[in-house]
Amino acid sequence: MSLHPVILEKLHAALTAATPAQLTRRDAGLPAAPGKVHAVTGMRRAGKTTFLRQLQAERRRELPPERAVFMSFDDDRLADLELNQLGQMLDEYYRLYPQLRGRETVYWFLDEIQLVPGWERFVRRVMDNERVEFVVSGSSARMLSREVHTSLRGRGMETIIRPFSFREFLRHRGEEEQVETTLWTKELRSLIENRFREYLVQGGFPEAQGLEHQLRVELLQGYVDTVLFRDVVERYGISQVAALRWMTRHCLRNPAATFSVHRLYQDLKAQGHGVAKDAVHALLGHLLDAFLISTVSIATDSERRRNSNPRKVYPVDPGLIGAFDTSGRTNLGHALETVVQNELERRKGELSYVKLDGGYEVDFYCRSLTGEESLIQVCVDAGKIEIAQRELRALEAAGKQYPKANRLLLTLTQDVAPVTAPSEVLIQPVYEWMLIPGANGMNKVKKHHGHN
Repeated sequence: MSLHPVILEKLHAALTAATPAQLTRRDAGLPAAPGKVHAVTGMRRAGKTTFLRQLQAERRRELPPERAVFMSFDDDRLADLELNQLGQMLDEYYRLYPQLRGRETVYWFLDEIQLVPGWERFVRRVMDNERVEFVVSGSSARMLSREVHTSLRGRGMETIIRPFSFREFLRHRGEEEQVETTLWTKELRSLIENRFREYLVQGGFPEAQGLEHQLRVELLQGYVDTVLFRDVVERYGISQVAALRWMTRHCLRNPAATFSVHRLYQDLKAQGHGVAKDAVHALLGHLLDAFLISTVSIATDSERRRNSNPRKVYPVDPGLIGAFDTSGRTNLGHALETVVQNELERRKGELSYVKLDGGYEVDFYCRSLTGEESLIQVCVDAGKIEIAQRELRALEAAGKQYPKANRLLLTLTQDVAPVTAPSEVLIQPVYEWMLIPGANGMNKVKKHHGHN
């Protein structure tokens, strides 16, 4: 069987094409682990392809262009591409550059490779027999599922690309600040506060930046439709499309709200969608795998209590909230909590929420990769004394349960009511917390910013 003509065309184009222009630099990076298959995952349109192109450009600054090859498989002409075509593609490459085989490392950047069934077997075989490094991308968490990990013999490592963080949002606009937050002028702080409010509404999808409201809504709704039909309906052969769409809209319109599969099942039934409870579990799992939403469970060591308590749901980007909630009511508090949850995931924190006796609840209990613990409360109306006092009481109560945890009250602005706060509590605007350098760690409590 000869090489697919579209693959041949793409290969020759990849080898002769100039290095693409650099777009907004992302703060993500591949783990420094040679000999691994680097899987770049994340929701569609979050910037995975651009990230792969940026990695390719970095290699081409050091190496001849033919040693850093980018290939995209997201092409309708490659539907049902057979696995052996990947092997033929590699053979064609080495026919063009026989002097490289076995002598020089070649870097392959394979975009949306999950569209080729069995791709992981090709990657493993080539890594065992050739001098190559692979960076692959796909729009599903199942890129590194248990089955794929087994096929790759534990060689897979994941890097998740999410919509822009607030720092990347500013960088995209050419407004990233390197000045320490303690040295901000009043004018600079006002500008950053203004931009942060824009970020809460616009979100961080690269193509959505700068669009007027209606165009942005149409764009983001189109993204979600594409995720549903290409990453869920087509991939898993889903027949309950109406139920899937209702569930998706429900999750995106109710960010930071608690839910349970049982309640979703009952709500779907009330809406006239006859979906079995097991199917609701599966549909929710597909939305999680497609990176459209995330869920946060209650903080507990008991697996039974964790499973029996509601979870909280968050969209992957605050821009999706306004794109799907047409009620006109303000969603500032929900967007603020969503932004914090997204940032904690970006920093690779292990998240849960805390529910205590007396009706107290703390939005996030986070354990970092280094084991550092943080209790984080998010408050949009900290200027109101009764609200600020309530949030601080919740942190104090949770602190007794988690005495080693840092305690943070993250606010929309610097406007905080004159309350007496414990010295161990850091009160800080969310935008300031997000701009502190150190992408992977929790911010340590160094001094008290509260009001006495």
